[in-house]
Amino acid sequence: MHTDFILQTRGPGLTDFTGSVAEWLTEVGAADGLLTLFVRHTSCSLLIQENADPDVRTDLAAFFNRLVPSADEPLMGYLTHTIEGPDDMPAHIKAALLPVSLSIPVMNGQMRLGTWQGIYLFEHREGTHKRQVAAQFLKGWGNCPESPKQMR
Repeated sequence: MHTDFILQTRGPGLTDFTGSVAEWLTEVGAADGLLTLFVRHTSCSLLIQENADPDVRTDLAAFFNRLVPSADEPLMGYLTHTIEGPDDMPAHIKAALLPVSLSIPVMNGQMRLGTWQGIYLFEHREGTHKRQVAAQFLKGWGNCPESPKQMR
């Protein structure tokens, strides 16, 4: 089972789409298995991160902007890929440092996320962007005798 999630971003920051993923798993009747998410762009990332305090998202965005500032900052004068704007190459660097895919175990149709975890697209570019996240659910072994959970 597979689908694409289309996310509209409004500039740098983290966009929570945990609810959309959970809803899709319910719609397709997912049971036990593995969910894989993959962002189909080179200037954003995927994260599993705290979903309780929005300050966490603000601080993460601030940290990565400080770690990799805009190309028009004097410190970043060494960058040569600047034709698409001062935010583009720094976005590629951030995406190289952070994951672009996630694997999430699913049991009884529910993602095995921790109590305070959510799934986020981390946009690294300025302006609005339409982002695609490919999702694939792979059904698990179930109760087959060869099931890894029954092997010793």
